Amino acid sequence: MTDPDGLVDLHTHAISPDLPDLGQRQAGQGYRWPSVRRLDETSARILLGGQPYRVVDERCWSAPRRLKDMDEDGVALQVVSPTPVTFCHDAPAEPAAELAAAQNTWLAELVGHDPSRFRALGAVPLQHTGRAVAELRRCVTELGFLGVEIGTRVGQRELGDEILDPFFDTAAELGALVFVHPADVTLDPRLAGLGIPFGAGMPSETGIAAAGLLAGGAFTRRRPGLRLCLAHGGGTLPWLLPRLDKGEQIKDAEVPAERLPSALAVQIYSDSLTYDTASLLLAVQRYGEQHVMLGTDYPFAAREDPSGAVLMAPEDQLSPALKAAIGRDNARALLEGR
Repeated sequence: MTDPDGLVDLHTHAISPDLPDLGQRQAGQGYRWPSVRRLDETSARILLGGQPYRVVDERCWSAPRRLKDMDEDGVALQVVSPTPVTFCHDAPAEPAAELAAAQNTWLAELVGHDPSRFRALGAVPLQHTGRAVAELRRCVTELGFLGVEIGTRVGQRELGDEILDPFFDTAAELGALVFVHPADVTLDPRLAGLGIPFGAGMPSETGIAAAGLLAGGAFTRRRPGLRLCLAHGGGTLPWLLPRLDKGEQIKDAEVPAERLPSALAVQIYSDSLTYDTASLLLAVQRYGEQHVMLGTDYPFAAREDPSGAVLMAPEDQLSPALKAAIGRDNARALLEGR
């Protein structure tokens, strides 16, 4: 890390311009595989099932371009994650595992351009627990990744499903970070009709997934020590927690206080991508001052620009110590295994 006072951005994305086109080999299975088609040297189009999904540029794959932007924004280190449309947690397991492995190999190459400035979170085929555990181990023990990024659901299966316990227990064993990020392709179609898939759909999806984990017994059943981090400040979760507590008390008037969702939520981490100081402070209140870390969503349209803009609030709203904790110190503690 070149600047000890520089920002650490936990939430950035990348995609290989040469992403394997599994659709050409898996056409008979009817799945809408993501692929990338280069438009020129500095831009490309992501396709989904062969249809246009999003135009992206070299910031998604060029280490020199990313470093230039990082230097301009005072970012010392980026943690780079897969682009969510490539999760494919509802796809056939074998090709999904192939896609995850190829992405991880490429991410390792991207990080290798400057390991002092980049770290990675890998991809896993979460629809097959055994394959997911194997790829998680490869990410952490062979490729040196900080952990992995996953979606908010696995087909119709929720993250609290017992079949996923071995994956999350392995992550806890390895000290791996599991970054939970929604994918727009899994949102309720109703939201697109209302024009709010980004504004309401993404944070709601994260909040519901996390609420299910907290209220469904997964946190008390699984191995302790899991480093679970939610994108976008945890979405709607910070606002939901008091109502989730009440719901648990309605179901069981004798529920111990330490098993209420709000008590369990202090085990969770989140990024800072709330676009709003009051929302950020609520996330800090729910998860704790040491559990919120800078995240920007670089390089997409949703990115916070400049990096750390939410931390520029006056000191009577965000203290210098809290700004430093969110902007760099909390992430450094994770990077160093503290």
